Amino acid sequence: MDIVTSNSNYTYEKYKNNLIELKQKYDFLEIGSIGKSILGKDIWGIKIGKGNKKVFYNGAIHANEWITAVLLMKFLENYSKAYNSKSKLNEYDSAEIYNSVSLYLVPMVNPDGVDLVTGGLKNVEKEYREYEKIANNFPRIPFPDGWKSNFNGVDLNLQFPAEWRIAKEIKYSQGFNKPAPRDFPGFGPLTEPEALSIYNFTLYHEFELVIAYHTQGEEIYWKFLNYQTEKAKKIGLKFAEVSGYKLSETPYASGFAGYKDWFLQQYQKPGYTIEAGKGINPLPIEQFNSIYEKNIGILIQGMVYNPE
Repeated sequence: MDIVTSNSNYTYEKYKNNLIELKQKYDFLEIGSIGKSILGKDIWGIKIGKGNKKVFYNGAIHANEWITAVLLMKFLENYSKAYNSKSKLNEYDSAEIYNSVSLYLVPMVNPDGVDLVTGGLKNVEKEYREYEKIANNFPRIPFPDGWKSNFNGVDLNLQFPAEWRIAKEIKYSQGFNKPAPRDFPGFGPLTEPEALSIYNFTLYHEFELVIAYHTQGEEIYWKFLNYQTEKAKKIGLKFAEVSGYKLSETPYASGFAGYKDWFLQQYQKPGYTIEAGKGINPLPIEQFNSIYEKNIGILIQGMVYNPE
């Protein structure tokens, strides 16, 4: 019986319960809070494996891209199941991966925002009305489906110290100069606890490779300014090969202050933003199986592929 199901909206409560059940079933998982959201929800970090190579995947930094949390949790369950039963993860030896790689996951970076979009926060609650006040200033953005930000109306993927001032100039010029459902970079980098949590988590672990999962477009972004390597491109091409996604350069207007941008600038190691699925966010859960099938190869290759 599967613990992580993909047949309904993925609220924070469901996510938390899944983590409790996975830990009960697979005691080799290490699960702990790496910080708290503005509304006090834990931002959960998970570790599977004990190898020296450290890899990090995160998802749902944008509220209406919550399906990426289901993707990472379903992968975690399938990997755990394979390792526990001494079977293969696709065609790969799960024990070999477990012993050579430490995989870290933060499937839901923005739990407050996710609950708004998935219905975990009811429209009679006072927090819902706070979101609504911000949304009313941007009537062209559908509410709550168009919401990407955290509870403060800050876009968490515009919060990182990678040319943040350029992101600010671009977004302010587009009218996002105050708390908004999306695209407001805040009044400075790392002002929001959710962004600060994965920033500090990354500094502490110094990962070899990171993937930030978003939706949609079926594209893989791998560059930031001149901070990239030939190795990063080779891995990106491998990701494209196993997924059918396109290896692309980030559009200029979206190309600054993201998590992947900062990681590339900070470490000059492979870092990727992957835009999973196709359509209008939030993508329907009915698209999940297709997203999973196209991304399982990337999720495995991020751990095992090492171009010379």
